[in-house]
Amino acid sequence: QVQLVESGGGLVQGGGSLRLSCAASGSIFSFSTKPMEWYRQAPGKQRELVAAMTVGGSTNYADTVKGRFTISRDNAKKTVYLQMNSLKPEDTAVYYCRVTTNGNAYWGQGTQVTVSS
Repeated sequence: QVQLVESGGGLVQGGGSLRLSCAASGSIFSFSTKPMEWYRQAPGKQRELVAAMTVGGSTNYADTVKGRFTISRDNAKKTVYLQMNSLKPEDTAVYYCRVTTNGNAYWGQGTQVTVSS
């Protein structure tokens, strides 16, 4: 079983910053060998991929967040982070982390990010 717990969301003014964390646990889960991903879902919209990081450290970002968001990971802490700078109202969404292992995708419960204009 795999558990993912996100934290760090909140209300921030436009132009501000937040740092999200996603802590992973589970006896069958080898965190350091898995790519990690951040998604978000705004009201009335489909869930979309925001950022991803491979085991080797390569990163990929949605065009809408390039240059503003940074994904990173700490394998010793089994945690993946999403540093979000220059936040915009359109970044408002519930943010989720995801990992796929043994053919199954696991999601956290999400953390709400609200950016005021």
